[in-house]
Amino acid sequence: MCGAKSKSLAFTGLLLNCLEMIFSANTGFSVSLYDVTSQSISLRWPKFSGASSYRVTATDVNTVGHSLLAHFSDVTLKATLTSLIPNTVYAIQAEAIDKNGIILAETQIMQSTAPDIPVIDQAYSKLSNSITVEWRAVPGATSYMLTAQDGDSFIETVVKNSPGTVTGLKPATLYRITIRSINSGGKSQPSPFRKAKTVLAAPILSVSSPSCDSIALSWKAVYMAAGFSVSLMRSDGLGRMLRENTTNTSLIFTNLDPGTLYTIKAYAWNANGMPGDDFTYNQKTSPNAPADVKVAFNSGALRVSWMPTEGALTYTVTASSGLLKLKCNTSSSSCMVPSLQCSSEYYVSVTAYNDAGSSKPTDAVSLKTIPCAPVNISIEEDELGHLLVSWSSVSFGHYYVVFVKSDDGLEVHCNTSYTQCHFQSDCGFTYFISVFAYNKAGQSPLGDVFNYTTAPCCPSDFRAVFVSSDTVRVTWAPVRGADLYETRAAAWSTVVLCNDTAPACTLSALQCNTRYHITVHSFSEARGSNTSCAPTHVATAPCSPEIKNVSKEGLSVISVQWQSNNEDATYVVTARGEAGLWHCTSTGSSCTLTDLPCGSAFSVSAIARSPAGQSLPSYSVPLEMAPCCPNDLILTQVTQSVTNISWSAGKGAQTYVTTLESPKGQAKCRTLQNYCLLGCITCGTNYTVSLKAISETGLTSSCTYQGYSSSACCPSGVKLYRLNNNGIRVFWRASDETMNYSTDLHGSKGNFTCTPSAGRSHCDITEIPCGDVYTVVVAPLTDKGPKLTFCPKKIYSVTCSGSSVGMVIYRGKSNAEHI
Repeated sequence: MCGAKSKSLAFTGLLLNCLEMIFSANTGFSVSLYDVTSQSISLRWPKFSGASSYRVTATDVNTVGHSLLAHFSDVTLKATLTSLIPNTVYAIQAEAIDKNGIILAETQIMQSTAPDIPVIDQAYSKLSNSITVEWRAVPGATSYMLTAQDGDSFIETVVKNSPGTVTGLKPATLYRITIRSINSGGKSQPSPFRKAKTVLAAPILSVSSPSCDSIALSWKAVYMAAGFSVSLMRSDGLGRMLRENTTNTSLIFTNLDPGTLYTIKAYAWNANGMPGDDFTYNQKTSPNAPADVKVAFNSGALRVSWMPTEGALTYTVTASSGLLKLKCNTSSSSCMVPSLQCSSEYYVSVTAYNDAGSSKPTDAVSLKTIPCAPVNISIEEDELGHLLVSWSSVSFGHYYVVFVKSDDGLEVHCNTSYTQCHFQSDCGFTYFISVFAYNKAGQSPLGDVFNYTTAPCCPSDFRAVFVSSDTVRVTWAPVRGADLYETRAAAWSTVVLCNDTAPACTLSALQCNTRYHITVHSFSEARGSNTSCAPTHVATAPCSPEIKNVSKEGLSVISVQWQSNNEDATYVVTARGEAGLWHCTSTGSSCTLTDLPCGSAFSVSAIARSPAGQSLPSYSVPLEMAPCCPNDLILTQVTQSVTNISWSAGKGAQTYVTTLESPKGQAKCRTLQNYCLLGCITCGTNYTVSLKAISETGLTSSCTYQGYSSSACCPSGVKLYRLNNNGIRVFWRASDETMNYSTDLHGSKGNFTCTPSAGRSHCDITEIPCGDVYTVVVAPLTDKGPKLTFCPKKIYSVTCSGSSVGMVIYRGKSNAEHI
C-alpha cells in the first residue's frame, strides 16, 4: 500500500514539474521548507496539541523502498534531512504522534533536492570589469550562480550555461570565483573556488586637434599600468597606421591630413606585459583655412564667398572694425554679414570649423562701407523766399545729394561736394528735406527726413466792420499755411488781441473815439507768426455821452445837459415813453425837448455820432411830466348842504384834491377816486372851483374851473291851514323875499300844485278832497334848472267834516326826505 501511494505521489510530482505540494487531513498540521541543497532538505512545523513526538519520512519517488526516517521529540519543531540524492524528488511526510504512538495528524509535501555541485574548469579576464568562468554541465541544473568575492564584498550573477561572465568588477583586482547549480528545488553548495584577476582598465583619452595636421591625446594614469600603447589610422583605411608606446600620459601625432577623420586605439599593459582593455576614439583633424576669399557690399550687408576646404563642417566670417566685430556662421561656401556700420572700414576673414576645432583665419580682406547719412542738418531761411540747407561732412563721403519735396508734390534736388545747398521757397509751404552721401560703395542709408514749414502768407482782402461802438469784426481771405490768426489792435499803449482759426475775428472792448492800427498775423504751429504783414487803420465810434442834468424849462419843455468828450460829434437826445419819441440835436453839450405831453413818463438818453460811427446810448435818466388836469368836471348838489363833484381821469394822476371856496367858507376833499362829496355847502352861494392832480411821485398840477353857485335855500316853517269850504292854505317863511316858490301836495286822491307870485310866502289850494293824507313840499324856483327835490317833506292828514274839509293834523316829516 505504501508502494502504491509512493508511485501515485511520484506521478503527481512529475506532472507538476516537481513543484512543492502539501497534503493535510484538515487537521491544521503542516510543514514548510526553509532551505534546500544538493543533499539536504530543511523543514519546520508548528507545535501540535497533544503530540509527544514527531516523525518525518523522505521517500525517493523514483526508487521503490528507498526512504529516510527520522524521529524528533515534542520540543523539536524543525529538522534537516541529510544524505539525500542530488536532483531527486522526495515525498516528505510529517506525523504528529501522541505518547501512545497514535498518529494525531499528518501532512505531506513533494520537494526536489538541488543539482550536484559544479566543478570550475577555468576562470579568466578579458575585460577589466569582468571574469569569464567555464565548467562542466550538471544534470538537472536549469541555471548557475557565479560569485566573485573580493574580501568582504562579492558580486553574484545567474547564467544559463557555461561559459558565464561576472561583470561589474574592479580592474586589476584578484577575485575568488565559485559556482552553484540551480533547479526548481534550490541551489547547490558552492563549488571549490578558483582565483582570477581582472585585466587593466583602458586609458580614457582626451583628444583634440590643436592644428589642422596634428592630434593631441592625454589620459589619466591607469592603476597597475606599466606602459601604454596608442595607434592612429585614417578611418577610411587610407594611409598607414601610426603606433606609439609610451609610459607617459600624453602624446601628439603630427604631419596628419587636415580635416580628416582618424581612428585612435589605446590600451595599458601591466608589468608582465599583459594588455588591458582598449579604448577606441574617432577624431578629426581641424580643417585648413579656406582659400580664394571674395567680399562684396550689397544693400547694407557684406557678402563673402570662398572655396570649400576639406573636412570643414561650418565656417565663420568675421568682419572687424576697431573694437566692433560682426560674425556670420554658415555651412555653405558663402555668407551674408548684415548690419554693417556705415562710413567704416572692415577687415574680413574666414575661419573653417569641424568637430575637432577651427582653422587659422584667412588673411584679412579690407572693405569700405557706404557713407553714413549726413547729420547735424540745419534748415533756415537766410532771406525771404530762400532756404539754406547745411550739414556736417561724412567720413568716406565723396559727394552729396539734397532732395527737397514740397507738400504739393513738387520735388527738386541739389548735387554738391560741399556741405550746403540753396533752394527757393514760398510762404505757407511745408518742405520735406533729406540729404544723402555717396561713395564707390553706394548711397548712404536714409537719414532723418526733416520738414521745414515756411511762415504762413499774410492775409489778404482785409475788411473791418463795426458791429457796435466798441466792437469791430475783421474778416480776410484764408491763406496757405495758417493754422491760427492773431488779430492785433493797437492804440498808444493799449493792445487788444484776438486769436482764432477762422479767417475772421471780433475785437471788442475797444476804446471809443480812438484810432487803432489793426494787424492780422498768420500763425502756424511749425513756424510761428508771419510778422511782415502790414497794418490797417480803423477809428472807433465816439464815446457815449454822460447826461449830467435834466431840468424843466416850462410846462412841456425840458432842457438836457451832458458831458462831451468827443471831437467832431453830433449828439442826439431822445425821450422815449409810451406817448412816443421826442428828439433834440446839438453839437454842443445841451439841447431842449419841447411839447412833451403831461402825465407821461420818459427815459431820456443821448448818443454821439461821427463819421466813424455811432456811440452806445448813454445811461438813461428817468423823466416824469406833471399829471394832466381832468378835462371834464361836474358839480351836482345832493342836498342843501352837500354837493357831489365828479371829473374825468387825469393822465398820470393818482390823487386828487378838490376845493370849493367862497367868502362864507371853504369845502375840500382828497381822494383816489374821480368823484367826491363836499359838505358844509352854503345854499345860495357862489363858489370858486379848483382841483389838484397829484402823481404817484408827488408831482402836482393845479387845475382851475368855472365858478359854481349853490342852489337857493329851502323855505322853513311850512304849515297847512284849513280855509272855508274845501280849500287849504300852505304857509312858509321865505329865505329870500325875491324868490319864487312852488308848492306840491301829493295824496292818494290827487296831486296839487300852486305857485304864488314873487315875494309871497303862502299859497292856496281850493277844492282839495278831504279824508286823505298829503305830503307837502315847498321848494324855491330858479331859472337854471328843475325845481329842487331835496327840500323837506311834511305829512298832514286832512279830515272831513261832512263833505267839507275838517281838521288838518300834522303827522311829521316823510321818511323819504333827503337828509
